[in-house]
Amino acid sequence: MTSWQIVRIVAGSFILISLALGVPRSPLFVSSYWLWFTVFVGANLLQSGFTKWCLMEVILRKLGAREGC
Repeated sequence: MTSWQIVRIVAGSFILISLALGVPRSPLFVSSYWLWFTVFVGANLLQSGFTKWCLMEVILRKLGAREGC
């Protein structure tokens, strides 16, 4: 699996988990502040789309994930 695939899987998982923890009528509801984490992940995905730079992808490459497109 390449670094960009891992980034997208992790980002998608973070978004779904934070939504489950932040939506008030969810059975997993903890706090609505979890929605700020969703905003953070979305903002990072947006900036990486414009700048073509993602810190998590850099870290994954240093940990040995192969680069790919």
